[in-house]
Amino acid sequence: MPTFRLVFAALATACLLASPVAAQSKLPDAVKDALYEALDDEHKAEATYEAVMKKHGQIRPFSNIIEAERRHAAEIETVLARYGLPTKENAYLSGAKPAPVSPDTVAEACKLGVEAEIANKSLYDEKLIPAAKGYDDVVDLFTRLRDASLNNHLPAFERCGGSGRGLGQGMGQGMGQGMGQGMGRGRP
Repeated sequence: MPTFRLVFAALATACLLASPVAAQSKLPDAVKDALYEALDDEHKAEATYEAVMKKHGQIRPFSNIIEAERRHAAEIETVLARYGLPTKENAYLSGAKPAPVSPDTVAEACKLGVEAEIANKSLYDEKLIPAAKGYDDVVDLFTRLRDASLNNHLPAFERCGGSGRGLGQGMGQGMGQGMGQGMGRGRP
């Protein structure tokens, strides 16, 4: 029996050493920094959209996209945990960093959303994805998050602000693509 225990202990140790937790020390600082910067970006977006809803109510697309930003942060936290790295609270909501201030109008908030999602795409393309090169799980995550900004969030904010496809702020139960308040289809 003692031989079995030694073999089992050796196998368990080998599995532990091959796990991402043991890989924490081998994860380059640039990749760790990229993960934390991505998490901070998601937290800032969540806080910004929360500020908009505090000022203007539970309006779309902010009410939908804030939930997506929370899911994105959770995905990053999952990868951090896989590598044995600590997660961080949302410093913008806790008061550790200055909370974003909402624009005065919904149209201005939508414009801010457009600008934020364009900046998000650039952040991933120009900085975060290149920093994670060689770590396919991190690159895949960053690519999915960038694509969500580009393909989902950006068009929603463009519709919200009356640009893009020419639709105004939706107020119904749909996906934020309603006709808006007094705005006809095709008019900004």
